[in-house]
Amino acid sequence: MKVLLAGGGTGGHINPALAIASIIKKHDPSAEFLFVGTPNGMEARLVPAAGYPMETMHVAGFQRKLTLKNIRRNCKAVYYLATSQHRAKQILKQFQPDIAIGTGGYVAGPILHAAARMGIPCAIHEQNAFPGVTNKMLAKEVDHVMLTVEKALEFFHLNCPYTVTGLPVRGGISGMDRAAARKQLGFDDGMCILSFGGSLGAGCINEAMAKVIPWHVQKGLSINHIHGYGGMGKETFPKAMAAAGIPLKGDRLRITEYINDMDVCLAAADLVICRSGASTLAELEAAGRGSILIPSPIVTGNHQLHNANVLGDAGAAVVIEQKDASPERIIAEVEQLYADRERLTEMGHKAKSLEIADTDNRIWNVVAQLYQKAKSK
Repeated sequence: MKVLLAGGGTGGHINPALAIASIIKKHDPSAEFLFVGTPNGMEARLVPAAGYPMETMHVAGFQRKLTLKNIRRNCKAVYYLATSQHRAKQILKQFQPDIAIGTGGYVAGPILHAAARMGIPCAIHEQNAFPGVTNKMLAKEVDHVMLTVEKALEFFHLNCPYTVTGLPVRGGISGMDRAAARKQLGFDDGMCILSFGGSLGAGCINEAMAKVIPWHVQKGLSINHIHGYGGMGKETFPKAMAAAGIPLKGDRLRITEYINDMDVCLAAADLVICRSGASTLAELEAAGRGSILIPSPIVTGNHQLHNANVLGDAGAAVVIEQKDASPERIIAEVEQLYADRERLTEMGHKAKSLEIADTDNRIWNVVAQLYQKAKSK
């Protein structure tokens, strides 16, 4: 089986493509892969590091706000658009894939469009509850649409089959025992909070935790707390803790720039305070953890708010828009959940009920259908 995978720009598009490749390899170790991405995106680093070959093509989105800088960008985007179909056909003719799968990002558009026109069986995977522009366009052309959540279907005009596959999560997330995780971290049986804003961090979450952590430490509450402040907070967050007289590491505290053992930390947690990217939410569901979600407002289509509302509407999370996410509001929510542990436990159960446990099998079934279609031609 020869599989072309296209996606890029952010880890949210690249990691699902890498996960799909891993799923296919488990079922067909002899499968051949080619990734298509941009030369300057994260994929240029992540794909070769994972051991896969990659071809590149230049693509860019159009800027709506008319400034001199954006006019230049739009001229470049027009040029890339004019040349992208030739480059896409060149890649497809050289590799001759049996099937093609897109996971979003501008680069997936021209290559999947060309593959569909050439009669190559195609699928897309949409990670978010609010689909990206590329996948909305491609949904009308491909043979199958894979969705992380069914809510995304509201935004598609589908004339092709779809499957709610869920989103693959990193190994170990759903299998670790809470007590074992806490023992590994050196924590006691008190409530455990895990807060983070991703590898770069999130300013609003760091600002809130700079108040939340001293609040529960000074009140002497039985709370263990893990916080990852990210690259954005490395200059400011340790100083804020020092000013409040809070150590970065203690019997109940672990404050660090990066969280490299997320599986252990998530297993130990009772409550997670974080953004609402698709991968993060899939992991909350797999682990069965209640959360306070603060969606990033600076993402395309405000898709993190749509993602968060899937959990919020199910009673699995408290959703607070960033404009309302003051430290005082978050302290009030934590205080309520600290006092009502039954509600927090129930939030975790509701998160777990949203998990799609057989994501890998569902994705493989779609791939197998596409491959069968390719072989029957």
